[in-house]
Amino acid sequence: MNPAAGQNRAHALDALRGLAILAMLLSGQMPFDGKALPSWMYHAQEPPPTFQWQGNLPGISWVDLVFPFFLFAMGAAFPLALSRRMENKASPWKLFLFVAERGFLLGFFALFVMAIRPYTMSNHPTTATWWIALLGFLIFFPILTRLPEAWSRTVKLSIRGAGWLAAILFCAFVRYPDGTGFDLGRGDIIIIVLTNMAVFGSLVWMLTRENLLLRLGVIGLVFAIRMSNMPQPTEGWVRDLWMSSPLPWIYQLYYLQYLCIVIPGTIAGDLILRWTRRDAPANSTGQNWPVGQYLAVLATLTALFFTVLIGLKARWLIETTWLAFALCFIGWMLFQKPSNDTERLYQKLFNWAIYWLVLGLIFEPYEGGIKKDHPTLSYYFVTSGLAIVVFIGFSILIDVFRRKRWLQLLIDNGQNPMIAYAGINNFIVPVLVLTGGSTLLNHLATTPWRGFLKGAIITLLMALTVSLLTRLKIFWRT
Repeated sequence: MNPAAGQNRAHALDALRGLAILAMLLSGQMPFDGKALPSWMYHAQEPPPTFQWQGNLPGISWVDLVFPFFLFAMGAAFPLALSRRMENKASPWKLFLFVAERGFLLGFFALFVMAIRPYTMSNHPTTATWWIALLGFLIFFPILTRLPEAWSRTVKLSIRGAGWLAAILFCAFVRYPDGTGFDLGRGDIIIIVLTNMAVFGSLVWMLTRENLLLRLGVIGLVFAIRMSNMPQPTEGWVRDLWMSSPLPWIYQLYYLQYLCIVIPGTIAGDLILRWTRRDAPANSTGQNWPVGQYLAVLATLTALFFTVLIGLKARWLIETTWLAFALCFIGWMLFQKPSNDTERLYQKLFNWAIYWLVLGLIFEPYEGGIKKDHPTLSYYFVTSGLAIVVFIGFSILIDVFRRKRWLQLLIDNGQNPMIAYAGINNFIVPVLVLTGGSTLLNHLATTPWRGFLKGAIITLLMALTVSLLTRLKIFWRT
């Protein structure tokens, strides 16, 4: 059998990515005025009422999970995206060009998505600002949309060329509140980090795809460089390497510390890849474990997730650690004696989840407790373990209980995340403002939780829009 020929899609990975992107969008729609929500609804290091960064405040909230979950899903997708090209004997330079093209498009996205945001262009957006923001969003489509294979090369090049010309003209004429124009230093930091991870994470996986020990060794190198520079770098060549950059607007060695999340993702991705290529998918996803056992697994995974998240935020460290270890042991027992490919996948993934969680909890006291900003060693590994826990839960719902439709909105958005990321500020909000919908929502948001409801409605509108585009086969190729 040709392995690539029988590959099935891992919809649980799409759902994990979709959860991450929609939760990321929702977190940006929270009320940030004097009528704030409880602190666990915001970044743990930026609590209400001031929302000022407090670097010595330990803990994580659900908001602090969305970025590492997205990074983990990105890492897990590398084997799925690159294996076919490598097995088709693509030359090394073609593989490098593919990775470089992806990095270039993400780098462009990081710069342009920031350049077109309404509140970047104006401190007090006018009707013209909202229309320009919509125009900027539309410019992405001819540049990034995956065009049908049946279209001629001339048509494709014409569409791409028109998109790039529009983007260049936009950047040439746009002006910002400080009087400046387009600036390479004005980029979206989240997408800039993703750009670095897309390039370096891909290269790491390609160079170590047959050597797991070497891949773990890369974590060790990143680990060592990271420990030599955080929290206080000392003089020497390691510090010089950490601080220098040939292109500081798009690359910093500092960003590579997130490989400590992406590489665990690639390890999970290898296991998922082998599972998607199983010979008899119809037989290998049957419920050989009793339904009651699967329900016990879901209950254990849910308890483990909330135990770690709530316990670390509330700083119940001893109780959280021991209860998490106990739940890991219960889960390990439940995953014993797998009898098909799907159950073996869950067992292997959960073993890795245990490893990353235990490693992260052991590191928890280091650097003054777990934090997202600045990220601690504990943060990388705890979030990697929790990402696996969520993936297994989603996979059980989709691949065992056949409840894919329950997660379809997450799956659709996970397959098209960049449209969601750009669209919430440059499509949904402008449309609401121009149609008067934002006025109605503002009247609704008279209390903190009604403000949350307003944000949830905006996020849902974006999610439904992306779902529609996904079902129409309109995808952005970042």
